[in-house]
Amino acid sequence: MTAPDIRVEGLVKRYGRSGSPAVDGMDLEVRPGEFLGLLGPNGAGKTTLIGILTGVLAPTAGTALVRGLDVVKDRERVHRLIGLVPQDIALYDTLTARENLRYFGRLHGLRHEVLNERAEALLERTGLRERADEQVRGWSGGMQRRLNIVAALLHAPPIIFLDEPTVGIDVQSRAAIRELLREINAAGTTVLYTGHHLEEAELLCTRVVVMDHGRRVGEVADMQRGEDRERLEDLFLRLTGHALRD
Repeated sequence: MTAPDIRVEGLVKRYGRSGSPAVDGMDLEVRPGEFLGLLGPNGAGKTTLIGILTGVLAPTAGTALVRGLDVVKDRERVHRLIGLVPQDIALYDTLTARENLRYFGRLHGLRHEVLNERAEALLERTGLRERADEQVRGWSGGMQRRLNIVAALLHAPPIIFLDEPTVGIDVQSRAAIRELLREINAAGTTVLYTGHHLEEAELLCTRVVVMDHGRRVGEVADMQRGEDRERLEDLFLRLTGHALRD
């Protein structure tokens, strides 16, 4: 059996002296080429888990591996394998799109020719090339979201983490981003996606894991199974309850 691209065992994350851990004994495996949705209400621990897997946060206990590499001990090697699209826009708004991509590409150690070729191809694919010499602070939220994804794909990582990549944007930009994500997944990229759009998860994901109070509480193993499958919204509410989360 092929080893998982991502393996999490007994993962715990506490912030300071807070009573309840943000991540509480989480177990998870993501197979190569999978498009996994990690869903849960506000405060479920999704973003904290992504932060640990991408080396932004250190776990309190447990193990997190990316292609067999420990995310703490082998952080630099892990970073070469992953792309991250964070919840908040991670761009320099006084730079142009091309300047942003040159900066992020150099951080990944890309040679000039490779960087330019990858950047231009991705700008063209995402409909941003004609305005790539403008400062991104004048762009719409949808355009910035698309550029955020381009920056994460520049070094052609085999694994990409998406933390609510379509939040707060218009329908057209959301559709364009979904199409791009389907393409990169079909080409073999493993995707770990978090979000609140259950309909979007149903459209994109091959499997969904539901998380609440820092723990795994349920799963839909085959999102393509058809009409006999319980609706994702019904499952989500059954597992996490109807109480409002602020």
